[in-house]
Amino acid sequence: MNLQNAVHDLQTLDIQNPGIWPTWVHIAAAVLLAVVLVLVGTWFKLKPMSEELDAAEQQETALFDEFVRKQKKVVALDAYKAQLREMERSFGAMLRQLPSRAEVANLLNDISQTRVASSLEEELFQPQPDVLKDFYAEIPNKIVVTGNYHEMGSFVSGVSALPRIVTIDEVEIRAAGGRAGGRNNLAPLSPDDLRMTAVAKTYRYLDDAELEAVAISKQADQRRARGGR
Repeated sequence: MNLQNAVHDLQTLDIQNPGIWPTWVHIAAAVLLAVVLVLVGTWFKLKPMSEELDAAEQQETALFDEFVRKQKKVVALDAYKAQLREMERSFGAMLRQLPSRAEVANLLNDISQTRVASSLEEELFQPQPDVLKDFYAEIPNKIVVTGNYHEMGSFVSGVSALPRIVTIDEVEIRAAGGRAGGRNNLAPLSPDDLRMTAVAKTYRYLDDAELEAVAISKQADQRRARGGR
């Protein structure tokens, strides 16, 4: 069968009557049909596999990103631990600067001695009620002293140099005026003298009973807050 005959057979092929087709046409049609079936079957079989592969690749990418994030956390863990230890040491050092209840009297005496060393005259030194915080108590003391500018500066500097934490808050400085009796009721005040009103605050750590009382108070506040909502 030459090419010309094959072309003639295809041109005269009766689609409605495949029984009379030449043998080679039957074979070619069967092969073509088989190829189409294989391609279609392969497509429908590979498509789900391709989708599964894409999903697996996406999951792999997500898992890898998560691994990188966790690896960074692991690498930084030692640094975090070191930072935590440093914070604990710093906190411990600060806590050691807080006196106990028994040491507060000595600390208040140190403040008074600092005032004396600064040549200030005391008009008032009035302890106020303690204010309980989370783990410490704030001990405010209202003070009124008189003296010149340099003496007051020396007093504040001396208080800041004490080994325990003491702060000077709510400071108000005015001209002292000619108070009758003057310093120690011996002489009138100098025109240069000033009167400083302030609150000297020191702090102490709470004992176990006070810590428990603070915890109970917090729990009560939380219950009231929940009840209010």
